Amino acid sequence: MNLPDPQAIANAWMSQMSDPAQWQSWFNLAPSTEANPLAAMMQEVGASVKPEAMEALKNQYLQDFGQLWQDVMAGKAPAVSDRRFTSPAWQGNPMSTFNAASYLLNAKFLNAMVDTVETTPQQKQKIRFAVQQIIDAMSPANFLATNPEAQQKLIETKGESLTKGLANMLADMNKGHISLSDESAFEVGRNLATTPGSVVFENELFQLIQYAPLTPTVHQRPLLMVPPCINKFYILDLQPENSLVRYAVEQGNTVFLISWRNPDKSMTGTTWDDYVQDGVIEAIKVTQEISGQQQLNMLGFCVGGTLVSTALAVLAARDQHPASSLTLLTTFLDFADTGVLSVFVDETQVALREQQFRDGGLMPGRDLASTFSSLRPNDLVWNYVQSNYLKGNEPPPFDLLYWNSDSTNLPGPMFCWYLRNTYLENKLKTGKLKVAGEVVDLTAIQAPVFIYGSREDHIVPWTSAFESINILNPGKAKANRFVLGASGHIAGVINSAAKNKRSYWVNDAALPRGSKRQDAEKWLAGATEVPGSWWPQWAEFLASHGGKAVKPKAKAGNTRYQPIEPAPGRYVKAKAD
Repeated sequence: MNLPDPQAIANAWMSQMSDPAQWQSWFNLAPSTEANPLAAMMQEVGASVKPEAMEALKNQYLQDFGQLWQDVMAGKAPAVSDRRFTSPAWQGNPMSTFNAASYLLNAKFLNAMVDTVETTPQQKQKIRFAVQQIIDAMSPANFLATNPEAQQKLIETKGESLTKGLANMLADMNKGHISLSDESAFEVGRNLATTPGSVVFENELFQLIQYAPLTPTVHQRPLLMVPPCINKFYILDLQPENSLVRYAVEQGNTVFLISWRNPDKSMTGTTWDDYVQDGVIEAIKVTQEISGQQQLNMLGFCVGGTLVSTALAVLAARDQHPASSLTLLTTFLDFADTGVLSVFVDETQVALREQQFRDGGLMPGRDLASTFSSLRPNDLVWNYVQSNYLKGNEPPPFDLLYWNSDSTNLPGPMFCWYLRNTYLENKLKTGKLKVAGEVVDLTAIQAPVFIYGSREDHIVPWTSAFESINILNPGKAKANRFVLGASGHIAGVINSAAKNKRSYWVNDAALPRGSKRQDAEKWLAGATEVPGSWWPQWAEFLASHGGKAVKPKAKAGNTRYQPIEPAPGRYVKAKAD
């Protein structure tokens, strides 16, 4: 099913926003697909709605809309609690309040219509996602003609806000993305990714950074961090006060980190096997040689966690067990429930990508960024359309959103392999998948594991992150620990111990005797909420597996691996086309 373009349809529909007759057409039992995108979607996937359910919805809708219209005619302002419409400009203008209220009523019943659709769960999820994209695009806040805040500023600035908004829009069109932050305020290596260190190794896939010690003694075993290759590593090293890298160094860890290369045309044939063998496994080998330690604490974030787990399983098949411990942050090992991302992955879509990249190629970073933005369009698209374009505001500096806009490409073959074998067919946990010449058996990884999930994660649902407990260390329940953090995929992870905000949940009770699996919801029901950052819990886990305290080495690298350049290195500064 092709997902709709919200921006294209929104303009045509805005004139219909307050006309109930137009919306009544959505409740026809056999609506025209030209006038009704939902009908087109249903037709495409062979879905249907029971006539009695549609009739009930229609009657309720007409009743509610009639009541809304009567209230407005009687001078009674409708109650609108949606945060998009709570400002005095909205609440003080009867027509604007009516537009907002009728929009929310229409949105409510469009979603109710989706509930009545009879089709497979996957197709229903796709329809729901597409309808929500349409609903979000249709908000009266997104258009100058129906946004009283933008109109008020236009009058107050004597048109200057509109001039600035048009300039902002043209600048973003040249950049190819909506500005979420003041991009002139940041520079990687100047005020982002500033933890002191050196690049001690590089190949065609990655640079390996070794960070300088900040404590008089360090744990004997180093920490190797594997960030996602879909994003740049400096999400883990933003600024000193919210850098997970710096925090780990301050806790007495000798930290090594993979900085993935932003793929260019020379990497169009790179595969998942390459990322495992020439990426993670090579980084393990170099870290062992430089540190003189065969056992390493290891961390993987998101896709980095999937990569490092795969690499450790490959090494286990070769009778090598280099992990003293493993930390997985918002990571899929079991892809049975991939949440809303599943709307982008089905046999048809994956086959199309495989055809597209059968001879190699690059998955553009801008396409990946658009996909992730569509998961939270009001926060990552429309909010900035309203502020930057309609009101002419300059976006404030925000390091996390600057990083979010600094996208990376992916090699086409690697991307297709990942989609098919994980998201589509969920083969990673089966013990039948072969990578780098070895059968991947995640149960063969011999290391205690710290597993972290974010409660409001829209990319890796926390219950799916939790499922790693039921895959790793079978029969050794106490070897796995799960911590659940507040907030989302990124903000939950980057919850600085210095700021000590939000909260997290822990439940370290052992499995009941005879039990083989843990259930995520039961775990949460018995969990304790703790205020503040979860980082200290992780630091304790690392320390317990870091070995004795030793004096740090005076220089980075060794005689074979000499420092190449200061951190953060060249690779992280390369921009996607």
